[in-house]
Amino acid sequence: MTEMQDRYRQILKQYWGYDNFRGIQREIVDSIASGHDTLGLMPTGGGKSVTFQVPALAMDGVCIVVTPLIALMKDQVDHLRQRGIMAAAVYSGMSRNEIVTTLENCILGRTKLLYVSPERIGSDLFRIKLGHMKVSFFTVDEAHCISQWGYDFRPSYLNIAELRKLKPGVPVLALTATATPEVVDDIQERLLFSSKNVFRMSFERKNLAYVVRTTYNKKEEMMHILRSVGGSAIVYVRSRIHAREICEQITAHGFTATFYHAGLEPRVKDERQKAWHDDEVRVMVATNAFGMGIDKPDVRLVIHYDCPSSLEEYFQEAGRAGRDGNKAYAVLLYDDSDERKLDKRIAQEFPDKQTIRDIYDHLAYFFQLALGDGCGHTFMFDAGRFCQTFHHSTIQTHSALRILQRGGYIECDMEPDNASRVRFLIGRDDLYRLNDGSPEEDAVVLALLRRYSGLFTDYAYINEEEVSYYSGQSRQQVYFILRNLTQRHILHYIPQRKTPLLTYTRDREESDRLNLGPEVYDNRRKQFVQRIKTVIAYAKNYDICRSRQLLRYFGEERSTDCDICDVCIDHRIDHTSEKATAPVKQRILDFLADRKQHKTTELYALDLPFKERGPALEYLISEEIIHYKDGYIWID
Repeated sequence: MTEMQDRYRQILKQYWGYDNFRGIQREIVDSIASGHDTLGLMPTGGGKSVTFQVPALAMDGVCIVVTPLIALMKDQVDHLRQRGIMAAAVYSGMSRNEIVTTLENCILGRTKLLYVSPERIGSDLFRIKLGHMKVSFFTVDEAHCISQWGYDFRPSYLNIAELRKLKPGVPVLALTATATPEVVDDIQERLLFSSKNVFRMSFERKNLAYVVRTTYNKKEEMMHILRSVGGSAIVYVRSRIHAREICEQITAHGFTATFYHAGLEPRVKDERQKAWHDDEVRVMVATNAFGMGIDKPDVRLVIHYDCPSSLEEYFQEAGRAGRDGNKAYAVLLYDDSDERKLDKRIAQEFPDKQTIRDIYDHLAYFFQLALGDGCGHTFMFDAGRFCQTFHHSTIQTHSALRILQRGGYIECDMEPDNASRVRFLIGRDDLYRLNDGSPEEDAVVLALLRRYSGLFTDYAYINEEEVSYYSGQSRQQVYFILRNLTQRHILHYIPQRKTPLLTYTRDREESDRLNLGPEVYDNRRKQFVQRIKTVIAYAKNYDICRSRQLLRYFGEERSTDCDICDVCIDHRIDHTSEKATAPVKQRILDFLADRKQHKTTELYALDLPFKERGPALEYLISEEIIHYKDGYIWID
């Protein structure tokens, strides 16, 4: 063991209490500490955070950690500080002064880990301050978000590559729990890796039983499962309304439950998550807004009441069960209507191109924006009124906005910062020459200038209560004065509210000239359709071990049956002798003799004996006599 490796173990023991690394943690730490661009593939609960926190403490400078969730970064910073580690975060909702102070501490060497959102790293302030920092390495969490081929692509992640140009020679550590082989290659390319360097930890979860329950009554099946499996549980649904409805059904049957979705107030979210975490309530009914970064290892059950849109999404959410290593269950409820619902999502997520062009034009009418104008303008977007005025569905409107954002036409913040913001629209000298303001207006302007910096170059977050105190005006007076100054184009005041903000990133143009080509629309739609098909194929496949199906999707060709999923248990019950399955194997081989790809469902037409069909097919696939992928089988 080298001196540096011994140092890593000392840090691990000192701050986390562990004697040794586990899995591929050691290899990842050694790689990034040696200055190599590194991609780590680790399943949920695999200990990703240790792989960057330990080397960050051992190396000179600050580690910049890019992560998409504010709640997650706040939580990690709090835990690190409790351990005596110098950590900080920059996120929306902080005042400009707070952000500047945090970044200055990084420059002065008073911070070892700085957590930032991908949106924040695109700001001029951050980039200017970054130029003066000594950076040990960059960490990109949820790295699949940078890939155009990933299920959760986020355009803001593309800002990360620009950081590398600002800090040449500084290595990057990318981490993710969900990446297909295609996404693995794309992550490394988009993050400008000097050479390919991937460390893989098997995604296999030997304690987690994957189960699909085909049922005509999901509600009764869910209650049966909750009664049969004790312990903490999560039930995933697709909509906010459904979250409330399912929660009410569960509590009506005598279980303690609460619900969670992105539309709740932050305080309510925190209260409900804490109540569930502390076992005050047993069941959390939630949309996919819940779960990332939760620190609860004893979840015994994850139920998907509604089908997810991809196996990546399913795998990540299911993986929140059994992180303590004890037996746990991930159950997908499936009925005859799910395939139709999944197909419907394609039209919802990807409206036809003419609908997207119509929405683009209607936005301009809504904001009274002329052709050739708009670049850099930010508008408060009342989505409900927009949809009602122009007769668009809410789901298709939001999908169209995402596609327009991907095309580089707009940026839409559907859940904007709660804090109010102000920016002066005239220069400092022009402001001082104004002599038509009332004493009350002058007092408010003076309070702004004394309490906040950077108001002439960027929006600054303000607190109206603070402005009220220092100006001697009531809070209501401050509000009306700021609105009046906005109408006179002296400043732009954005009050505290949850109304989404829409910013034009280029001037409005004729809608028939919008670029809705392969990169923006067609390829993405094709990928989405394929993901939907793989979810359906997974739900309908009762021939191959659930764990093997998932592992193969993520590129693990060599695997063994888990022996605990519903398929394996059924096969064990229906186990038959080699002699009985031999003729069935031969009939399957004869069927595939044309060397074309066939759907596994085509085997039903052969009228094979049910008990022998599953074991025969599994044997042929496991021995690689035939090949299987995404519901298709074939012989080379």
